[in-house]
Amino acid sequence: MNISQASEVCGLSGKTIRYYEEIGLVVPKRQEGNDYRVYSGYEIGQLRLLQQARIAGFSLAECRELLALYSDPTAYSVDYTDQLVNQKVAHIDQQLAALHILRETLLSIRPSSESRDAISKQQTSNTQESASSSLGMAFRLVGEFKERG
Repeated sequence: MNISQASEVCGLSGKTIRYYEEIGLVVPKRQEGNDYRVYSGYEIGQLRLLQQARIAGFSLAECRELLALYSDPTAYSVDYTDQLVNQKVAHIDQQLAALHILRETLLSIRPSSESRDAISKQQTSNTQESASSSLGMAFRLVGEFKERG
């Protein structure tokens, strides 16, 4: 799969994918003869993990650790791996809790259908009054201009 296909599949821009390659997070194979990038299912998995981790707010250094675990779950000691995974899961749990609270807050301030209708009528009335007022002001100004002329 080429970079544009990889971009489409994993939801990252080609520019972002090239940047991740430049800093050594993802290393796709190259086609012989033309040096085009070739992304296998493994690299696509890495890119998806990077996308999800970055959305969750993980730093590039943290992403590097996650990719090392993704590549080789035995890359670190069992205790370190367990600690790292638990930290990341706790971080995600905190974000989920914060998002849930934000969701509930947003839903609580959303107007009901009755108040939405009232707000809509008020906005329509204000728009009509404003247009009428602006039109009246324009005629007054034109009248004053003619009187002076």
